[in-house]
Amino acid sequence: MKEISLHILDIVQNSIHAGSSSIEINIRESKIDDCLSFVVSDNGSGMDKTEIEKILDPFYTSKNKKTGMGIPLLKQHAEMAGGKIEISSEKGQGTTILALFEYNNIDRQPLGDIKSTITGLIRTNPEIDFIFTLQIENNRFELDTQEIKKVLEGIKINTPEVIRFLDNKIDEFQNKNRIE
Repeated sequence: MKEISLHILDIVQNSIHAGSSSIEINIRESKIDDCLSFVVSDNGSGMDKTEIEKILDPFYTSKNKKTGMGIPLLKQHAEMAGGKIEISSEKGQGTTILALFEYNNIDRQPLGDIKSTITGLIRTNPEIDFIFTLQIENNRFELDTQEIKKVLEGIKINTPEVIRFLDNKIDEFQNKNRIE
């Protein structure tokens, strides 16, 4: 995975696989604090301590494939960029994954195309409630699909017009608050 947005996508797909109906994605970028971080929290099936230890093993997967490289690769990328990951989970209660990176570290991956990641998740999983927060320095953008669905009054959130609108709003915020 060459971008942090792809790590986020991988984690959210794991959350969906774990039966989550609500997923929060919080990203914070701060050149001033030398920090890029993200937190993904879900209300899925959760894990016990043994399962948490297993997901850090690149040769373990709960899916029908040979390896589960997502979390171990994220851990490696975070540590290479002077950061870390933290996983907290409780069986039946959901999971939270925090990833920290030094913003100015030469080995930090770029955030990547987060707007397409978020709108793609909404488009393909309209039944899931997503709360997406992006903080760049002291400026904050929040998108809550549960609130948006109320405003849409029966219009499906994954219609092309709505997805295009959300895509434009995220893009507008990022362009306005771009860190130089």
